[in-house]
Amino acid sequence: MGLGRIAGLLEDDALREKPCTHAGAICADGEFILAAGADTDGERRRLFSERWGKKGPLPVYAGAEEMLKAHAPDVLVVATHPDSHERYCALAAAYRVPLVICEKPLAGSLRAARRIAALEKKGGPVIIVNHERRYALDYKKAKRLIDGGRFGLLLGVSARLYMGTRRLLDVLWHDGTHLADAAMYLSGMTLKHRKTWGAPLSAARGSAWLLGVLVREGAPVTPGERQRPVPFVMELGAERDHLAFEMTFSLERGRLRIGNGIFELWESGPSPYAEQFRSLKKTEDGFAGKTGYFANMIRDAAACVRDPARKPLSGAMDGLRAVEYLASAGRWGRAP
Repeated sequence: MGLGRIAGLLEDDALREKPCTHAGAICADGEFILAAGADTDGERRRLFSERWGKKGPLPVYAGAEEMLKAHAPDVLVVATHPDSHERYCALAAAYRVPLVICEKPLAGSLRAARRIAALEKKGGPVIIVNHERRYALDYKKAKRLIDGGRFGLLLGVSARLYMGTRRLLDVLWHDGTHLADAAMYLSGMTLKHRKTWGAPLSAARGSAWLLGVLVREGAPVTPGERQRPVPFVMELGAERDHLAFEMTFSLERGRLRIGNGIFELWESGPSPYAEQFRSLKKTEDGFAGKTGYFANMIRDAAACVRDPARKPLSGAMDGLRAVEYLASAGRWGRAP
């Protein structure tokens, strides 16, 4: 449901790693069949039908309910505006669709996100939220490095997010959801907002700084768990002619920097500049090969269809935690 950029149009971007859309990943995977698409826009329906039909035009519909009645799918992909996500997740539950892949953020408001998460708890569809970095091999490698203890405790996380000249609140909701979720995924902790300063989030100029903390919720991971709360700061910036999506994880014995096109690992060693001091030296720069971010998400979906008891890597509660952070940082529950 929804036949725009993330549904299929972005496959025409020559520079992006492929597959980079839902339709592209479904067609490349081999376990699923792309049965149909729906959108209120007639031109998008035409383009989708012509592009993704293997044996002639793919069936397309103006509404999701008509499509669900005709095809009774194993999976519904919801690739519409966040304000409509709750409607389509509820519709999937009504038609007993086993699994929903929902674009981020999970919903356009905190209340709606909570209701979507409750659908799953009440026996509705399993929900995968497309926080794609959880599925990317470079982020998986980063998580192994942080979790492995080789560099000691995580002590701080800083992030930078620039998305052109858009309003800062728009950037926070539409792109900051990925960054917030990635911080929680890599740290294994929950991100809480504490304070905002700098430019107002309603502005499309300057920078706003969001100060928060990553906290461990629930029981310790191990009996000897000693990870304390971790300070987190994000710079949301406008007026740049370039994009930036990156995070730096500061650890006792090293530093990891990761983001779009970035994978740097710095390790502590005897300093070449001063006796009896230690310095950081870059030991890795760049990630080789494809990250498989969309392909791995579709494989997770297939595994969840085969095993309904399986917990997806990016589930409804992960989506809810990201929206809780966005709503708190934005000071109200509704996205722009």
